[in-house]
Amino acid sequence: MKKKIIGLFMGITLALGLAACGAGNNANNNNNAGGTATNDAEAIVKKNCISCHGDNLEGRNGPALDHIGAQLSKDDILKTIQEGRPGMPGNLIKGDDADKVATWLSEKK
Repeated sequence: MKKKIIGLFMGITLALGLAACGAGNNANNNNNAGGTATNDAEAIVKKNCISCHGDNLEGRNGPALDHIGAQLSKDDILKTIQEGRPGMPGNLIKGDDADKVATWLSEKK
């Protein structure tokens, strides 16, 4: 019985250790993808925005963003990302990622 408990404890410890190592590697890969800010922003948008704004930002449940830079400044877009608006919660994208996305979207004219 004691061996089973020790084995279970070791298995759980190993699983948690491997999960922690994997999470660290993913975090490093996401933050230092080696691409340009544009590629980073596109990847962030694909991960967080297309379900509502469409694969090509043409709009779906949320408004179209394919020409949003002609309507809003980078600062206005960043404020919307941070604060949200009716139907869109704020802070879906945070920090430097939010700034990258706001810059990228502001260039969509």
